[in-house]
Amino acid sequence: MRTYHCFWLLFWAGQPHQSFLTPLSKRTSGFPEKEKVLVLSGNSRQDHHRSKRSWMWNQFFLLEEYTGTDYQYVGKLHSDQDKGDGSLKYILSGDGAGDLFIINENTGDIQATKRLDREEKPVYILRAQAINRRTGRPVEPESEFIIKIHDINDNEPMFTKDVYNASIPEMSDVGTFVVQVTATDADDPTYGNSAKVVYSILQGQPYFSVESETGIIKTALLNMDRENREQYQVVIQAKDMGGQMGGLSGTTTVNITLTDVNDNPPRFPQSTYQFRAPESTPPDSPVGRIKANDADVDENAEIEYSITEGDGYDMFGITTDKDTQEGIITVKKALDFENKSLYILKVEATNTHVDPRFLYLGPFKDSATVRIQVEDVDEPPVFSRPAYIMEVKEDVPINSVIGTVTAQDPDAAKNPVKYSVDRHTDMDRVFNINSGNGSIFTSKPLDRETLLWHNITVIAAEINNPKQSSRVPVFIKVLDVNDNAPEFAMFYETFVCENAKAEQLIQTLSAVDKDDSYSGHQFSFSLAPEAASSSNFTLQDNRDNTAGIFTRKTRYNRHEMSTYFLPVVISDNDYPIQSSTETVTIRVCACDHRGKMLSCNAEALIHPTGLSTGALIAILLCIIILLVTVVLFAALRRQRKKEPLIISKEDIRDNIVSYNDEGGGEEDTQAFDIGTLRNPEAIDDNKLRRDIVPETLFMPRRTAAARDNTDVRDFINQRLKENDTDPTAPPYDSLATYAYEGNGSVAESLSSLESVTTDGDQDYDYLSDWGPRFKKLADMYGTMDSDKDS
Repeated sequence: MRTYHCFWLLFWAGQPHQSFLTPLSKRTSGFPEKEKVLVLSGNSRQDHHRSKRSWMWNQFFLLEEYTGTDYQYVGKLHSDQDKGDGSLKYILSGDGAGDLFIINENTGDIQATKRLDREEKPVYILRAQAINRRTGRPVEPESEFIIKIHDINDNEPMFTKDVYNASIPEMSDVGTFVVQVTATDADDPTYGNSAKVVYSILQGQPYFSVESETGIIKTALLNMDRENREQYQVVIQAKDMGGQMGGLSGTTTVNITLTDVNDNPPRFPQSTYQFRAPESTPPDSPVGRIKANDADVDENAEIEYSITEGDGYDMFGITTDKDTQEGIITVKKALDFENKSLYILKVEATNTHVDPRFLYLGPFKDSATVRIQVEDVDEPPVFSRPAYIMEVKEDVPINSVIGTVTAQDPDAAKNPVKYSVDRHTDMDRVFNINSGNGSIFTSKPLDRETLLWHNITVIAAEINNPKQSSRVPVFIKVLDVNDNAPEFAMFYETFVCENAKAEQLIQTLSAVDKDDSYSGHQFSFSLAPEAASSSNFTLQDNRDNTAGIFTRKTRYNRHEMSTYFLPVVISDNDYPIQSSTETVTIRVCACDHRGKMLSCNAEALIHPTGLSTGALIAILLCIIILLVTVVLFAALRRQRKKEPLIISKEDIRDNIVSYNDEGGGEEDTQAFDIGTLRNPEAIDDNKLRRDIVPETLFMPRRTAAARDNTDVRDFINQRLKENDTDPTAPPYDSLATYAYEGNGSVAESLSSLESVTTDGDQDYDYLSDWGPRFKKLADMYGTMDSDKDS
């Protein structure tokens, strides 16, 4: 009898959940609705052996995202050798075995312990085996099987960006590409429509549209204008399941900005502008600003302003402020209220960057009228000329009028004007001006040769408002008159040789004239009348403003006449004729045979026996040595010391004591210096008393020094007499003041100067109680009281 051994693996199709059984029967052919038994057969032990076959499986599926409270049942593993007595043990290995998948080792039931996610791991490969529990040996060979996770639609489409940003030019055509959005679905794209994504627009219609399959966003409305709306927010939805009901969806936001194009011309907000400008406004100064509005931005809004016509075309200009795009109207020429008070201009504003695509919208320019009213201001006087040039002869008398300047007030009021000369330009006050009519006249003599041009400044100011003033330069040229006589061009000192011949030229003369001659100078030379007949020389006029001096005789003797002074008269030919007499010095000199001067010193020949230079130097040195000796002798005598008046230390005059000083007593060494009695000449007359404050400081009189060996008594008497008669002598016999004697003195103050009472009111009897030291004072003052009583 043949015995068959079978190992059944029963795989439950799943738990009885409707969501699992339904798709499983559709996706797997031959998958049983109950359990599937796979039989593995082998040979009998007694009969011949048959070779074993491997496990036979199909793919098994397990539903993902299980939400039940119990473990999810996968299938059952069973062997035909399992008698139900518990002798076999089923084990499971592979992906997730023991953790994600567990098996009942007795029954072979396999269960999933956790919720599975196909997007994390779609396939699990496991191995199943049955072993003998007692021996631990496998009763069947290990076999491999696959658990494939069955996908469900549990992932919504996800866009690659949360927010998209895009921009397109305004006024774009319909269907213009904007941006493409992309969404992905993590579900299985091979199973059903779980990963099939369809795009749709939730927000942004009717301006934009989206292609359902590609996600390309396009414009859907014609002529979208940025000036009306610049920002758009579009919401795009991506839905799986092909967009069918029940599919999952995701959304994203697309921010779309319309960029600017030049589709708007500039426009002035008003047709006429009014400005006012004072007539004193300097050129290149701004008068006002105008602005044309352009709805575009950046370079599309750049505007160029120009003045196209008007009566102020040449008086005003306009420029563009690049920051504000305003037109700045400026003054080109000086304004004059009295000539013209109103200007009308036509100003045009044009775009600098024009887009030809939008020329059909009209010309990209606009114009406006500008009226400028010139305001009258109080202007300074205006001279009739910018500068004056005057001429005056240098010989005009003082107070002669040389010219007139004229200025008037340009204002309608025509205020009177007064004139003055700026003295900074005429420091010498050579000129003056009539303050009423502006006539300039001289106040000092003029001299062309000293100063040819005088440059002065005349000031014209309004009488009512002197601050309103103007200046004008006046250039005065001094004209020449013939008031200077010609003179030698240089000082002429020449010589004539003793052996000169007659009619020999010894000097050529030339002359100059400080005056200016329009036809050129013409000088004439001649000898002075007093020298014309008696002179030893002759003068020849060369008629070319030069003259020559010639010798009249053959020989000259320097011992008879060493120097000749020849007077020459020089005259000009101008009117009035001016002439001067110049002197030429001619010395007679000894010359060699060729006429070269050897010596002109005649004194050396006349006095040949004079002292030599060496003798004169020796005499001078003797005189200097003598003077130095006298000076040294006088200095030594002054430095010699005199003997003191008293030399002996035993002289009785050391015992003289002065009692006419009420100073500090015997310890006061500053009261009197006995040394002055020994050497009266050593007295410092300028030394003042240091124990009293002098009332006034007088310069003490200098007294004559006492002669030598003078008796001390005579010396003291002499000085006493001098001090008694000298009002400036310091009061050496004055009383010393003892105003403070310390604290706690029993005797208090001994001074009677601070007593508030007279001597008659004092009682000196208390002096007798002070002891023997004050006995003398008590006797003196007590006697005085008794004398007064008697």
